Amino acid sequence: MRTPTIASVALSELAGTSVHLKLETLHPTGSFKERGAYVKLAGLSRAERKAGVIAMSAGNHAQGVAYHARRLGIPATIVMPEATPFTKVARTESLGAKVVLRGADVGEARKAALEIAAARKLTFVHPYDDPHIIAGQGTAALEMLSDVPDLDVLLVPIGGGGLISGVAVAATAMRPGISVIGVEVAGYASMRHALGHGPKPSGGETLAEGIAVKEPGRLTIAITRALVDDILVVDEDAVERAVTAFVESQRLVVEGAAAVGLAALLAHPKRFRRKSVGLLVTGGNIDARLLSSILMRGLVRTGRLVRLRAEITDQPGTLARLTRVIGDAGANIVEIYHQRLFQDVPVKRAELDAVVETRNRAHVSELIEAMGKAGYPTRLLSSTALDDL
Repeated sequence: MRTPTIASVALSELAGTSVHLKLETLHPTGSFKERGAYVKLAGLSRAERKAGVIAMSAGNHAQGVAYHARRLGIPATIVMPEATPFTKVARTESLGAKVVLRGADVGEARKAALEIAAARKLTFVHPYDDPHIIAGQGTAALEMLSDVPDLDVLLVPIGGGGLISGVAVAATAMRPGISVIGVEVAGYASMRHALGHGPKPSGGETLAEGIAVKEPGRLTIAITRALVDDILVVDEDAVERAVTAFVESQRLVVEGAAAVGLAALLAHPKRFRRKSVGLLVTGGNIDARLLSSILMRGLVRTGRLVRLRAEITDQPGTLARLTRVIGDAGANIVEIYHQRLFQDVPVKRAELDAVVETRNRAHVSELIEAMGKAGYPTRLLSSTALDDL
């Protein structure tokens, strides 16, 4: 499926440069992984199709293989780690694949998949280290440069390296001189390490789980070394801010791995100023609860949702008067906690904690000042990026 490339006015203003988005989120399974899966499966012989395929994945690769295997009439088995969330298992099964749960992590699942492939004579569909997969992913760059021929830079997420390898081959052939820059997340900067430019990946929890790969492929390392200009590394906070920016500025839901390009762009604005930048927005499969948490944290970070603690007299009517002060200041109370017994205050006084919606950081300062002038000394309890208040 061809996906559109759009100019983003909002993100261009935010980044201070010209930004174009390749919307891979619009694939039926919500990810670019369908491209490589289709090319690989379409190239199988009649005997290989009849025998079937097997893949190892806990995410987008699983769905891409399952989706196109069903379209092409190929039996598909997907091996997932035993702890894979049920929703991912159910989604993959709904696309027609047989799911086998094996191993504690993706490494053990991959080992199991290879064993099953050998025993049943199935074709193993590697998520990234395969020339057909790489070629399929590269079609995204062909479409993007066909839509916007004058792009100066492509920012591409790197996990195992299949996407950036395909993109680099296609883009440099189609537009010599274009700069292809990879982006990895801290803790999983495996391609930089493989190229001798950084420490061994430390791993750990990451919002960009789709690119949390500790060992890139043999083919992808060689292609990246030859054709990719640079690799940037972004931290978790930058990825979280980028996911928030996509939602709030572009009204686009993306997963963490898809946001790393924007994270790098916002972290290095001078490097990309006055350039036409293409971002490959690789997928939109983010857990709804996680997205909700990210957006709420974004409100806290920007001072639009704060927690305040005020000292009040423990007398009838005090709470009503305080809430009136907050309302008159233009703020909205979300939650309120009135505590008499467990705070370090005199016996005839109490402390009140309030979660309040505000317009911005300046409004928070105005609110705290208004509460203090009304006789209710108040301090800010929220700390995320609000230390300057």
